[in-house]
Amino acid sequence: MVFLVVLLVAVVVVVLVMRAAASPGGGLRSPRPPRRPRPQRPTRPLAPDDDPEFLRELERRAKRDDGSPT
Repeated sequence: MVFLVVLLVAVVVVVLVMRAAASPGGGLRSPRPPRRPRPQRPTRPLAPDDDPEFLRELERRAKRDDGSPT
């Protein structure tokens, strides 16, 4: 009787080890779906009126504008 219990435990252990080795993660947990990459933010603003550097230059030009064409 003890022999059958040991044999059953051995079979269960072998099945679990084989399933763990066959999984992509190599673990006993279920694998997670891959993460989606975050959308990249543009390094510069898309429109000139959103660009702080452009707005500073525009304001600087307006302050020094003496009526002459640029």
